[in-house]
Amino acid sequence: MPEPFLVRYLQPLLAGRRAECFELVANALRQGVAAETLICDVVWPAMAQIERLYRDDRLNAAGEHMAGRINRSVADQLQTHLHTRPASGKRVVVACADGPHEELGAQMVSDLLQADGWEVYFVGGGVPDDEIVALLGELRPHILLLFGATPEAVPNTRLLVERLREIGTCPTMNVVVTGGIFSRADGLWREIGADAYCDTPQGMLTTMNGLGPRVPRSARVGVVKKRHRRRKTLVAGVVQPA
Repeated sequence: MPEPFLVRYLQPLLAGRRAECFELVANALRQGVAAETLICDVVWPAMAQIERLYRDDRLNAAGEHMAGRINRSVADQLQTHLHTRPASGKRVVVACADGPHEELGAQMVSDLLQADGWEVYFVGGGVPDDEIVALLGELRPHILLLFGATPEAVPNTRLLVERLREIGTCPTMNVVVTGGIFSRADGLWREIGADAYCDTPQGMLTTMNGLGPRVPRSARVGVVKKRHRRRKTLVAGVVQPA
C-alpha cells in the first residue's frame, strides 16, 4: 500500500471524519486491495501514529478517542474481508494491556492469526494473571501472545512469565510480545523472559508460524551462571535467534 494512501486516510481520521475514512477503505477494497494489506499498512500504522501524537500532547483526548473508534470500526469491517486459510492445528491465547490502542492492536493480531488458520482465544486486557494462568493450563496453546504494556506494567509482565516457567504451565509454550513499551525499549522482551518479539503484523505471522515447541530449561539449584547473549538476526522487522 503506497504511503500517500496512509496520508489520505490519516487526514480525515485525525479530524474525526468517519464517513470519509469508511469510504476511502471501501474504495480500496473495491479496487482489489487486500484486507490484510489495509490492516497491516494502513490501520496498524495509523493506530501507532494516533498513540504517538497523543503521547506527545499533539492530539487531545477528544481527537484521540474519535480516531481510535474510527480505526476500530474499520478493523471490524476489514475482518470480514480477510482471506481465510485452512486450519493449521496451532492454538494461541492473545492478551493485552488494558487500553484502547492495545485492545485494537491485539484484536487485529487475533483477526490476522485466525485468518491464517490459527485457533485464537482473545482475552483482551484487564484479566487477572491467575485467570490467564488457569486458562493457559486449560487450553494448552502453542503460544501466549502479549500485546503492549505500559512502563509501569513491565514488572508484572515479567512476573507472569516467570510464574509460568516456575510452575511449568505449558512448558513447551512460547511467549511472544509486541506493541506498547516493547516497541520503544530495545531488548526489553529479552529481559522479561519472552521467547520472541515482533514489531510488525507481517513479522508476527512469520515468526509465530516458524516457532517450534519451546525447549524448557531445567533449573540448576545452587549454580549461578552468566547468561551468554546469543547473536540475533533481524528478518522482516522480527528479532529471532540465529
